[in-house]
Amino acid sequence: MTPGSAGFVAAIVTAQVLTQIGAFSLPALLPHYLAAWSLTPSEAGWLIGVFFAAYVPAVPLLAALTDRVPARRVYLLGTGCTALAHLGWFLLADGFWSGMACRALAGLGWAGAYMPGLKALAEPLHGAAQSRAVSWHAAGIGIAGATSFVIAGALEALAGPRVPFLFGGLAAAAAFGIALLVMPATRPAPGPRRGLLDYRPVLRNRRAMAWIAGYTVHTWELAALRAWGVVFLATVLARPGAPGGLPGPTVLFTLVGLAGVVVSITGNETAQKYGRNRVVHAAILSAATLSLLTGWAVALWAPLAVAAVVLWNACIYLDSSALTAGTVQAAEPEHRGATMGLHSMAGYAGGCIGPIGVGLALEWLGQGPLGWGLGFGHLALVTLAGLCFVRRLGRG
Repeated sequence: MTPGSAGFVAAIVTAQVLTQIGAFSLPALLPHYLAAWSLTPSEAGWLIGVFFAAYVPAVPLLAALTDRVPARRVYLLGTGCTALAHLGWFLLADGFWSGMACRALAGLGWAGAYMPGLKALAEPLHGAAQSRAVSWHAAGIGIAGATSFVIAGALEALAGPRVPFLFGGLAAAAAFGIALLVMPATRPAPGPRRGLLDYRPVLRNRRAMAWIAGYTVHTWELAALRAWGVVFLATVLARPGAPGGLPGPTVLFTLVGLAGVVVSITGNETAQKYGRNRVVHAAILSAATLSLLTGWAVALWAPLAVAAVVLWNACIYLDSSALTAGTVQAAEPEHRGATMGLHSMAGYAGGCIGPIGVGLALEWLGQGPLGWGLGFGHLALVTLAGLCFVRRLGRG
């Protein structure tokens, strides 16, 4: 299969979907594990956040390695670790610390799969074709992330809370097989020799750093909502007076995620037509406003709270693929692996903090309007600070 062909793009996107399909089994089942393992909200936040904490130190090394060795090698390591992490949870996890170990291994696996897979996809392409491939890559991952909630909920109902992790492990093993078949084993073209973790050329690229700053606050906010969205919806639906005809929390959050994927693709196409800066700025301002409103809606009408989650998630997704495509296109070709590594590392550092911050707010203030209002609302300050960095660096 020729790199850059439609079949190759489809195969890589499929592999990424299979790698990601089990990633949100824990957030989907978090109400169960909060009770079954007697977790505090902050411990639950750490179980979500450690995935990102393991990802952050691993991704700069693994992504930068793709400038020197075939991306295929790194990708196989990543999908292999992902499969082992999910299977380890299925077979061994029985409490906070064993869960932390499995989640950390999953974070290491995604560090070897996400950016190396994206680089293998984007490298043979240029211009609009590259931007669209990046957009479809983001859409595939978004669809996998969204459907993982409903899949986990359905499998839990059928066979118990461990089976979703078995499914995720088998799916990641299938992604490993796809990479063996379609990814080329050719070495990247030689570029100027530098230290493997020398990010000075990337840091000097102000245009790339602007998109990296935007992606950091985007992932911070998205990870917080993904981690706690099902728990929030379960709280809303359990309140007196909530209508009985609404779907369950995992189904609702899947619909929320799928709507976000559609918005993500639309956002990238809109960015190409009207300008990436305009779309990113509008998305960040809208998301900041809705993060302030969503948590307080827990005390109001349940359909209003659900609608607030849908709109907030859509605004977060609006700039998702536009930010990543901006970094890919701004990167210098000889430093693309390092640039994408820093992009992902910075973003997932935010993703580590987001779920923990919400968990701490809920632990200190309870799962009432004040806890949810400040747990979600503090993210507005984060996103607005990110917008300031985007605008300042973008002027360079």
